[in-house]
Amino acid sequence: MRRRDLLPLLGACGGLALAGGLRTRTARAALPREIAEIRRRARGQTVWFDAWGGSPEINRYIAWAGERVRELYGVRLEHVRLRDTAEAVARIVAEVEAGRTEGGSIDLVWINGENFRHLKERGLLFGPITPLLENFALVDVEHNPTVLVDFTIPTDGYEAPWGTAQFVFLYDTARVPEPPRDFPALFDWIRANPGRFTHPRPPDFVGSTFLKHLLYAVGIPRERLAAPVGAADFAALARPVFDLLDGLYPHFWRRGRRFPDTQGAQHRLFADGEVDVSMSFNPAEAANLILAGRLSESVRTFVPAEGTIGNTHFLAIPVNAAHREGALTVIDFLLSPEAQARKLDPAVWGDGTVLAMEKLSPEQRALFSAVPTHPAILPPERRRPVLPEPHPDWMERMEEAWLSRYGTPG
Repeated sequence: MRRRDLLPLLGACGGLALAGGLRTRTARAALPREIAEIRRRARGQTVWFDAWGGSPEINRYIAWAGERVRELYGVRLEHVRLRDTAEAVARIVAEVEAGRTEGGSIDLVWINGENFRHLKERGLLFGPITPLLENFALVDVEHNPTVLVDFTIPTDGYEAPWGTAQFVFLYDTARVPEPPRDFPALFDWIRANPGRFTHPRPPDFVGSTFLKHLLYAVGIPRERLAAPVGAADFAALARPVFDLLDGLYPHFWRRGRRFPDTQGAQHRLFADGEVDVSMSFNPAEAANLILAGRLSESVRTFVPAEGTIGNTHFLAIPVNAAHREGALTVIDFLLSPEAQARKLDPAVWGDGTVLAMEKLSPEQRALFSAVPTHPAILPPERRRPVLPEPHPDWMERMEEAWLSRYGTPG
């Protein structure tokens, strides 16, 4: 479907006007007639969905979603499994810079944080898309500000939220009866238990997020972390983090000279008993891995008293996407109560919902009430406070500084 074929439909969506080339400017909520027309045009399209492929459970969920959108709307979903979302960002940038402003190779991408900022600032996202989604009306925009702000950057409708997350630590009660109560206690535990702790190697997202917690732990004010940071200020403010790491790494697994390449590799070290703690950005991942037989039933999760970082992850459509109607149809399905409730099930994925229960019908709420609980999932009240994501500058500079200082294996 060429861009010109979609323009009459976009123009009908409450006066949706083009601005800045292929981007759109403003829109009201889409009407049922307009949603039906998007779905009609989507039929027969193949949507190439670039998304992280490092979790078998998530991969199976995306495959299930593909089956459902084919059954419901005649759309074929192809999951392009990424090791790092930056791969997709680089491809979008390269295609547009080469003049491929239509018919791009990516129709849908799972992004957030610095990847979203890079694409948005360069005008490389199609949208706003949320006014074109029927199920966006069910999103909890009133009580969850992170569905509209991505790493301090307003989304302005250019990406649609599809899941919530919060960082947690995993531990095995058979080996660690009582986990550390706060970050200073965690650091003491690492020193007292040499070789039993590590983190994934940045730029793995979970590894980088662990490092971001150290920015909070050394006392950088929250309001400073919410703002952009230059190289000189970062070097001064983050110096205590690297002083801390210099002292801790000799007590890490492999004496901090090597790190697992991915979160999955860290989980395998944990499952094999090489380390006593793992980490995840999904509070239900431990339950998911237990139910899959990949972790011991004695595994539980903890959050230090200071809290941990939480955020929302998003879906977006590149500005040069070849199959926008299909991509919109897929996003809208992934926001449906059916898809969100299935995703919440710890036996499937355990990813948090972005929907507001009070906006759902009794039948829709029943889908969520039927989702089983698990003792490895901490209830929300035991995961507070939820810390906001720092501005993307902090993550980028932290990764660069970490790789420069520790990135060469010893």
